Formats: sequence, C-alpha cells, structure tokens
Amino acid sequence: MKKYALLSLILITTVISTRIQAQMCMGVNMKAGMGYEMVTYNAKDKPTGKVVYTVKNVSTENGTTLMSMEMQNFDAKDKLQATNNYKCACKGNELMVDMTAMMAGQENPMLKDAKMTFTSTDLIYTDNYTVGATLKDAELKGQGEMGGGMMLNYSMSMKNRKVVAQENITVPAGTFNAYKVTSDMTVSTKTIMNISFDFQVVSFRAPNVLWDVRSETYRKDKLMAYSLLTKVF
Repeated sequence: MKKYALLSLILITTVISTRIQAQMCMGVNMKAGMGYEMVTYNAKDKPTGKVVYTVKNVSTENGTTLMSMEMQNFDAKDKLQATNNYKCACKGNELMVDMTAMMAGQENPMLKDAKMTFTSTDLIYTDNYTVGATLKDAELKGQGEMGGGMMLNYSMSMKNRKVVAQENITVPAGTFNAYKVTSDMTVSTKTIMNISFDFQVVSFRAPNVLWDVRSETYRKDKLMAYSLLTKVF
C-alpha cells in the first residue's frame, strides 16, 4: 500500500512539475492577468496614447505554452479606442507572436469599416540573442469587404530582421541590458489602387522580458514615433 501511495505521489508531483515548467516562457512564469503597458510618443516626444497588453488565458498543448492576449488602445486622453485579441505560443527558447499584435501602432481607418480576416506568419523572438544574428521574417495578410462590395486587401511584412547591438537602456519600467533588433516593415492596402509604405523598425529586447522595452518607427530614416515600456504587471 505504501508503495502505491508513494508511486501516486511521484506521479502527481511529476504532472504538477511538468505543468509548471510547460507554462514558463523564456524564464517568465505565465499567468492569466499579467501584462504590460507601452506609452506611445510622436517624434517631438509628445505622448499620443498607450497600449495595454493583458494575458487572458494560459494553457499547454504538447509541451507548448499557449497564451490568449488582449490588446487595448487608448488615446492621449486615456480614452479607450479599440480592443483586439491575438495569440502567442512559447516553446523552448522561442516566443511566437501573432502579427496582428503589430497593428497597435498602425492605425488604418479603412480596416475599421471592413470585416477583415487575417492570416499570420508569426513574429518569432528568442531569449538567446547574438549580435550579428539574422532573425526570421514575419508577415500578416488580411482580406475584407468595404461598402458597396469593394474588396480590401491588407498586408504587413517585417523583413531583414537583424540583431545589431547590445546596450543598457532606461525606460519608465526600469533599466535593462537589451539587444537592438532592426527590421524593414512594409504596410500596404489595396482596393481600386495599391497604397504602400515602407518603414524601419527598431526594437529593444531584454532577457526575461517578453515584450519590447522600447520600439522606434522611422520612415526614410526620419523618426516618426516611438513607444516605451512603462509598466509590467
């Protein structure tokens, strides 16, 4: 009887230990309710709003941690403008983020009027960066219908992602030893005609932090906007 009791205890402990380990993501214990806040600024350092990301649910499947995220966009007066949802998955030392999360900084009035359906080639992060490394491309494609039956096609791609430096960076949430990741982003919409814009994106990533510490958006090498990590909860 004691042997069976001991065996049951070992099995229960193993299951609990495996579950806890599976819900770790790059050194962070993922729990529903946790999240982070990014405040956005224009090129003149004036706050233009904030984005709050909250983990709504955490589950495991075949050794992969799955996270349902809520993204809330607020304007400069702290008024809620939109709420969206996206998915993340974490396996090993990689975090895979649905590219719809990148739309927080790409406000497009046309997308609000169209019933969009999106497909994503996930944006992949790691906890083991090396200066000089090249990261995988990512892409978001969407299709919807506007008034009058007009079709709308949308795409956002991030290419030429490179780890170019490692440096200490201070933001309202603290000081971090971060890696500087650069990429080329193209955003295009097509209805009757195709409209496309090219941007350069700079992200600062730190170990044990699943989100950008700081991000910057440039167009033709001119700073357009940036975001700072202000709160982790």
